[in-house]
Amino acid sequence: MAAINATVEEDILLSVAYSCHGIPTIEWKYTSNWGVQKIVEWKPGTQANISQSHKDRVCTFDNGSIQLFSVGVRDSGYYVITVTERLGSSQFGTIVLHVSEILYEDLHFVAVFLALLAAVAAVLISLMWVCNKCAYKFQRKRRHKLKESTTEEIELQDVEC
Repeated sequence: MAAINATVEEDILLSVAYSCHGIPTIEWKYTSNWGVQKIVEWKPGTQANISQSHKDRVCTFDNGSIQLFSVGVRDSGYYVITVTERLGSSQFGTIVLHVSEILYEDLHFVAVFLALLAAVAAVLISLMWVCNKCAYKFQRKRRHKLKESTTEEIELQDVEC
């Protein structure tokens, strides 16, 4: 059993190889949690009978392979090919397809969160700078007052002597 990993909107090739006598009938079915759905049935060299649900999304090849265009998460599941010879014998094959989304929303959230953190950091840094300036001015005034009071005490001591 083959497995294919794909991302949303990707085109994928479900490739197979088979051998048989004469011209076989090829049928692809899709199996998921919601049931079984026929995708396409055809004989190589003739026009394919593609289901309505996959009409614009499937391309068939004479070797039995199909290409699915613009897959979505809903396309994840088991793809079963049945190759039936004219005499009635059949061959089966299965391909597992897993389609995942690229989560741009998560990246967007992270980018907005980092921008918000940067803005908060800028505000806090600015606030710290303002507080530092205020503290410096307060210390200068206090030193100046201490110098004046110390000078007055020294002058008073000199006068008393």
